[in-house]
Amino acid sequence: MNSRIAGDFDHETNGSGYAVRRRTDPRIAAHVHAALGDATTVLNVGAGTGSYEPEDREVTAVEPSASMRSLRPAHLAPAIDATAEDLPFADDSFDAAMAAVTVHQWADTDRGLRELRRVSRGPVVVLTFDGDALDLLWLADYVPELMDAERRRYPAIDHIADVLGGTVDVVPIPIPADCVDGFSEAYYARPERFLDPAVRRSQSAWDFVDTDTIYRGVARLRADLDTGEWHHRYGEVAARPEFVGSLRLIVARP
Repeated sequence: MNSRIAGDFDHETNGSGYAVRRRTDPRIAAHVHAALGDATTVLNVGAGTGSYEPEDREVTAVEPSASMRSLRPAHLAPAIDATAEDLPFADDSFDAAMAAVTVHQWADTDRGLRELRRVSRGPVVVLTFDGDALDLLWLADYVPELMDAERRRYPAIDHIADVLGGTVDVVPIPIPADCVDGFSEAYYARPERFLDPAVRRSQSAWDFVDTDTIYRGVARLRADLDTGEWHHRYGEVAARPEFVGSLRLIVARP
């Protein structure tokens, strides 16, 4: 079994909650799949458990974590054990390539992005987060260290676009209030979810913040929920059917 850590987060040890809580949200998926255009063959790099893979196309998945590969649903093709930085495919092998919420975990982001561009004869589609917009989520008021850690991890949107080259569109993606993909902003209207350690374990960012800091931030959030202070300060945000935060779709066409 391949037990190496291919990026900055150990999915072998900490990734068990992803299959349960990091599921494809169909509304976000619609944006990703539209960006793939009329591609018939698609490479999904950092594929994990298969979130956001289109099921109506021929998908080749790449995932370096044995644990994550084992959690892929049976109806999806098995993932190839490889990393973004060294894709085992010839130039222009696929109609399109995609990477969904993974580039920030790669050991060498630029090399991985260049590999995506090399093997795709069409669009490269990257779903990621804009580090400059992370503070739009109220959670930054409770655990600012979490946002600081994330900001260091996420490659700048403009830099991703520059490395991919070609014609690039950057699209802010609205997050529905009942989003089923459990990244942090998915719970903008459900603050109580952050009190659950299992939810936090399915978000890699918390692994980069010390335990005492997490304890203090979560304790303050719990207290504000109990007193109604959170709803007083953020109730207007929670009432929105969608939240436009830091989620971005980058579409680079050659």
